[in-house]
Amino acid sequence: MPASRSYDPLPSYQPVDGKVTVGWPALAAELPPGPLVLAVDGPAALDWSALADGLAGAVRTAGRDVDLVDVRDHYAAAADERIGTRPVPADDPFFTPLSQAQVADLFDSPPRPERPARDAVVLVYGPGASLCGPDLLWYADLPKRYAEAAVSKGELPVGVNLGRPAAPGDLVRLFYTDWPVLDRHRDTIAGRIDRWIDVQDAAGPAALDGAALRSTLAHLARGPVRTRPYFNSTPWGGQWAASELGFTPQAGNTALGYELIAPEAGVLIGDRDAAQVEVPFQLLCAAHPEDMLGEDVHRAFGTSFPIRFDYLDTMGGGNLSLHLHPRERYMREVFGWPYTQHETYYVTASEDGARVLLGLTGEADLDVMRRQVEDSIANGTPIPVEQHIQSHPATVGQLFMIPAGTPHASGAGNLVLEVSATPYLYSLRLYDWLRKDAAGASRPLPYEHGFANLDTARRGEDVTKDLVQQPRVLRSGEGWREEVLGALPEMFYAVHRLVVSRGCDMRDDTAGRFHILNVAAGEGAVVETRDGRTHTLAFAETITIPAAVGPYRVRALGGDEVRIVKALVVEP
Repeated sequence: MPASRSYDPLPSYQPVDGKVTVGWPALAAELPPGPLVLAVDGPAALDWSALADGLAGAVRTAGRDVDLVDVRDHYAAAADERIGTRPVPADDPFFTPLSQAQVADLFDSPPRPERPARDAVVLVYGPGASLCGPDLLWYADLPKRYAEAAVSKGELPVGVNLGRPAAPGDLVRLFYTDWPVLDRHRDTIAGRIDRWIDVQDAAGPAALDGAALRSTLAHLARGPVRTRPYFNSTPWGGQWAASELGFTPQAGNTALGYELIAPEAGVLIGDRDAAQVEVPFQLLCAAHPEDMLGEDVHRAFGTSFPIRFDYLDTMGGGNLSLHLHPRERYMREVFGWPYTQHETYYVTASEDGARVLLGLTGEADLDVMRRQVEDSIANGTPIPVEQHIQSHPATVGQLFMIPAGTPHASGAGNLVLEVSATPYLYSLRLYDWLRKDAAGASRPLPYEHGFANLDTARRGEDVTKDLVQQPRVLRSGEGWREEVLGALPEMFYAVHRLVVSRGCDMRDDTAGRFHILNVAAGEGAVVETRDGRTHTLAFAETITIPAAVGPYRVRALGGDEVRIVKALVVEP
């Protein structure tokens, strides 16, 4: 039996039918002889000038001439307006709908460079380069966390946002325009990419042949797969992930842990102690939607992976903001996301006296609450939150259901595993405890959106009855049981818990719909599939079991009972 192990912050997988190479000279050596047009496409938020210099320099060193074409110089004058969206309402400083534009909208007509007459290379580079009709197509990628962190710190130069060559980096534009437009484009061209280039190390990029990339994705889509985790810092963040998992805080705390948030998650491919490329998890779903999600879930959600797992670390930190998420119709009609943001909190760890705020009190007066929110924003007046919102003990192992429209916050002193629907960009904050960020500014409070989505029907005792459910046994056997921790008619997914005793195992089956597992207590487990794949899962780790896996087995590791949180779509 495999030994239990500690949390792995860099899970990785071997490529199929290929290997990862490193460096611009290695990339230049992959070019076929003779004249050709090479396109390097990719996101806006990477240093395209450095890429062009590095690759062109290596090609010239190899004895070939290079002509450079930056596609950004060929964007239409109206590119910004064509792909952007207007705030809703028109003066909203917080949100815009997700852009439905295409990369082709950036151009009146893309450049179409002629193939050179001699043994030379025309290098066309930048977002949309694939539209130039190249002989060879490469894709350069930088994981989204780099762009988000750099824009937040003001470190990226002007022109980092798509279609804005002279504007400073903007997070709203990044989230709601750049990412949806570029993600769709990447997924559309993925099947004809000849080489994937990871430019996290701009001086020594790692690359994988396109055929090997596709073979590897096909393999991963039929077995357990874990994404690369990381933690962001925020004003409310705690210290648990730093002290217990070994993460280094970016700005003093480990607040938000990205275990599996599909639009930003990546999978590491390559030798663990050598060269690796990081590939977006979303590519697995786009390339193999039925294997990953299952036929029914794919029909309902397209290639959007609809459940996410993340940690909210307030151990040694502060309360999260009091907030809620858009209800289904509002999310669809106002913000443009086709499904809404239901959430749950599973308490993995907590300090004495820690609380979770959830749901309206029976006596909540929303007119009074609204006036207090407005006074707090205008005058810095504290709000008596528990006059309006219920406070519940943060008991380890308790699941709190948070359907869209329900006000909530994890209090200080918690480690919460947030199991929720994938939409994650629309937190409608009502109150943030008068907190300031590192620059001394208050966080935005889009309370108008919040009150427009506040569910006033569920309050008082109904909150405890419906949203603080007690476990009920779904099935059991010798040394194991599966419990339902939370399910609601209005939520498309449910949260279960597998409880496996020392030395025991249990059998499960995706039955055509993906599962997500997280070891919430105990030393760990081994997941075994019918095709012989095994994956060891340590405490606090999360793994996706694609729909194509079918029957699988979970074996407990270590000397204690293992508790595994499991999520699955129940009503697509």
